[in-house]
Amino acid sequence: MVLQDKLNRLKRIILAYKSTLVAFSGGQDSALLLKICALVLPPDKILAVTAVSATYPQGELAKARILAKEIGVRFEVINTRELDNKKFVANPVKRCYFCKQELFSKLIAIARQNKLHSVLEASNLSDKKDYRPGNIAKRQLKIKSPLVEAGFNKEDIRRLSKKLGLSSWNKPSLACLASRIPYGTKITAGLLKRIDQAEVYLSSLGFKQVRLRHYNGLCRIEVDKKDIPRLLKKRQAVVERLKDLGYNYITLDLEGYRQGSLNEVIVR
Repeated sequence: MVLQDKLNRLKRIILAYKSTLVAFSGGQDSALLLKICALVLPPDKILAVTAVSATYPQGELAKARILAKEIGVRFEVINTRELDNKKFVANPVKRCYFCKQELFSKLIAIARQNKLHSVLEASNLSDKKDYRPGNIAKRQLKIKSPLVEAGFNKEDIRRLSKKLGLSSWNKPSLACLASRIPYGTKITAGLLKRIDQAEVYLSSLGFKQVRLRHYNGLCRIEVDKKDIPRLLKKRQAVVERLKDLGYNYITLDLEGYRQGSLNEVIVR
């Protein structure tokens, strides 16, 4: 199916919802979904909601506000409290389920308060390659995934976002900070903050796609493969900064960045 056909199908799907709340992280995927909602539904029938917590990269909220304003929709910020849930903090392999269960439950309540008929989230077909227990919560609570329904993958989203002039078209992939912590390692606010600070620092050096995977006193850095030689040139500064943040051993993943690399042990 060509991209225009997928777009037409996506518009029909969204139009059928009549009104909607969009779970809006501010990333590429949710920005495109929100943009298409704005193209086919009246402004008073759309609400973008960003959930902020210790697991959300702190610098992303301002970017989400700017994007929502750029798209021209109502925007609301809520707080979620994953760290109050002992099951989430214990970090089992289904950790994402507990996070999404809380998030989607809150979004449903807000949608009802605003008399909106549906709650949408921005998963796409490329996400199916990764382990996503949060999808169980999505199915249980009947959250809709129109990008999946319309057949969009990540490359489709990037191409259409660029065509529509969205500033997010080439934005690096976003993910919950807890996804940097191996299953079974307890999640704490301090640890999430340390990871966030490390990634902000690495991004400040000009690396666009960055993940810092945490292993107690050791960290594993992922950047795009093409950026590995450039990172090695900045090796000394990186080592010093990450040691200042509490890491004893600084390692570089020679495979480069890949989505959900901590889930590879589950697959194996």
